[in-house]
Amino acid sequence: MMTTEITILSIQVGRPRQHAVAGDNRRSPSTWTSAIVKRSVTGPVAVSLTNLDGDEQADRVHHGGPDKAILGYAAANYDYWRTELPLLELDFGAFGENLTLDGIDESTCCIGDVFAIGDCRLQVSQPRQPCWKLSRRWNVRDLAARVQKSGRTGWYYRVLAPGTIRPGMTLRMVERPYPRFTIAAASGVMYRKPFDPASDRELASCPALSESWKRTLLERATSGREPDSAARLEGRS
Repeated sequence: MMTTEITILSIQVGRPRQHAVAGDNRRSPSTWTSAIVKRSVTGPVAVSLTNLDGDEQADRVHHGGPDKAILGYAAANYDYWRTELPLLELDFGAFGENLTLDGIDESTCCIGDVFAIGDCRLQVSQPRQPCWKLSRRWNVRDLAARVQKSGRTGWYYRVLAPGTIRPGMTLRMVERPYPRFTIAAASGVMYRKPFDPASDRELASCPALSESWKRTLLERATSGREPDSAARLEGRS
């Protein structure tokens, strides 16, 4: 069981809005819509079963929903990205996350982990799969792929009990039922080339894994080929 103190350093929310296409990413159409650009919240924020108050997704078919209600990201990852991308001003929230967290990362966070934050209960559901909108947001063509390859992806939470959170609060782990399925390990299974059907089935058997990841893994393990949906990278937009 993790004993390190985990703290919410920053909370970000955002609603969909249009953005202009810039630089070498210019193409038709000239605008794109996303909620990946978020603002920091300094006071209390209500947490529902599908979102933080003030946070929405532009594409509700592929993003959001109960299994991807809140996106967490490790504050420690920013040191890496500020070295990799020195020309960008990467403040907390730069990767579209709702919660920027200290004391946890992809190697120490597991599928199924349940955390208490005041009266809220959150459960880790899957790694984040960065989408093209992250690249577009920073005008770095391969950023989504670089985030995926680095393993510094972040992860999603489902909300088991709504409530209210604020920056500075501490997450207390109350359950770790699947310690072998870290976020790093789960991403390793999903992106393994060539993929391994046995590993796919093992990860898909984890009851706490999101339904979308279960479907993708089982379809791949059964058919012996990548589902069309697996080629599309997800985002928090």
